[in-house]
Amino acid sequence: MIEVKNIIKTYTNGSINFKALNGIDFKANKGEFTSIMGASGSGKSTFMNILGCLDRMNEGEYILNGKNVSELTDNELAFVRNKEIGFVFQAFNLLPRMTILENVELPLIYAGFSSKVRREKAIKALEKVGLGDRLHHKANEISGGQKQRVAIARAIVNEPTIIMADEPTGNLDTKSTFEIMRIFQKLNDEGATIIMVTHENEVAQYTKRIIRFKDGEIIEDKEVQNRIRL
Repeated sequence: MIEVKNIIKTYTNGSINFKALNGIDFKANKGEFTSIMGASGSGKSTFMNILGCLDRMNEGEYILNGKNVSELTDNELAFVRNKEIGFVFQAFNLLPRMTILENVELPLIYAGFSSKVRREKAIKALEKVGLGDRLHHKANEISGGQKQRVAIARAIVNEPTIIMADEPTGNLDTKSTFEIMRIFQKLNDEGATIIMVTHENEVAQYTKRIIRFKDGEIIEDKEVQNRIRL
């Protein structure tokens, strides 16, 4: 499903070049649930942005579902992002004055679905995360944990092949963290491939695999032993 080969990403600031990723090789098959970990500046967020087609590498190759993403135009990358990848962010990124139903419908508008189909798909996604009774609440009227559930519904509404979550529990209390990880585990059990950046070791224990970054390189790649199940 995902394979990257010898990825190099360099940022330039004046005369200074900083190599954020230094020859990364990585492969993830369908149905994996992987944590990406590492200190600030280790390269994990840059790596996530490249996997999510939000940024481009300087060198290397990225194969997503058999397609060489490295060779795509910006418009083609935008299409891949909308069709193949669902994003969940730490800050939720919801539009506060829109209802949660309208927020979840947004990716479907860009995908060209009719209003009837958008509504049906959005309701189904919200029911899947336990918010079928809150459809017409505005995003600024619900709790942080509920906002993240809306964000997950928005990420899955287009039935992407991969869910990418960037610190999805970073702004949540312990109870809400459990709820979010339970939803991710359920989605993974149903076949979703999930790649999640986290700085919390306990949160990583809910996943199946942990990748650790340091100084732009992968220093550890291991299966999770004694995985926590909810």
